[in-house]
Amino acid sequence: MFTVLKQYLFLIYQMSRREIIGRYRGSAMGLLWSFASPLVILAVYTFVFSVVFRVRWQTGGDDNASFALNLFAGVIVHGFFAECVNRSPTLIAENTGYVKKVVFPLWMIPAIVVVAAMFHMLVSLLVLLICSGLYLQQLHLSVLALPLLLAPYALLVLGVGWFFAALGVYLRDLAQVLPVVTTVMMFMAPVFYPVEALPEAFRPWMYLNPLTFVIGEMRGLVLSGAMPHWATLAKFTAIALLVALAGWKVFRKAQPGFADVL
Repeated sequence: MFTVLKQYLFLIYQMSRREIIGRYRGSAMGLLWSFASPLVILAVYTFVFSVVFRVRWQTGGDDNASFALNLFAGVIVHGFFAECVNRSPTLIAENTGYVKKVVFPLWMIPAIVVVAAMFHMLVSLLVLLICSGLYLQQLHLSVLALPLLLAPYALLVLGVGWFFAALGVYLRDLAQVLPVVTTVMMFMAPVFYPVEALPEAFRPWMYLNPLTFVIGEMRGLVLSGAMPHWATLAKFTAIALLVALAGWKVFRKAQPGFADVL
């Protein structure tokens, strides 16, 4: 899998670049929307959950700025996952020309979506770092460990994307089901609240959601200056690698039937 990814690395880069630019082609603000969109969502969520429902974290500041930073970290993690997974079931059907008329490595299509979504996640992460630096008056050195967290997370999402891209060719209902699933996963992860706010009996179940670990680690690295939990990160990386390999194998095995179904 990694050998093939390396072989087509430049093509993935070029097509991902086209995917990013194409999203904003013709709009007045262009790439500035990648900054503006998460900030608007952040403002709405912050108002609803910190002013209307008055949700608070048990650690850190108790003001709206602290809440916004914690919330934004969770939104970044979930947004990347949701964008990639929700698009995956229709990716092959939307590119039938590559399936029927062109000799093209179809596995690359989900990879391109993941790379493009990673760009937007990194832009949002840059906004988070700037805001946290302004609020905390410092940036923790622990942010240097962010690539060690984001790399396996992207690999996990890529594996899930490959799996549902293959399955979506045969089960078109997935395009309707997955947005509901990812929304449920958002509320079953500590995006709007800390894990500590739940009764202890429910907390282990939260970690069945892969977003829970990533959100907690990102908040620790960026906002608290805490270093990663290395043992847990190693387990997460191993799981991400297994998911990626499984998704890769499912996609390659299902690929010969794409042209007949489409």
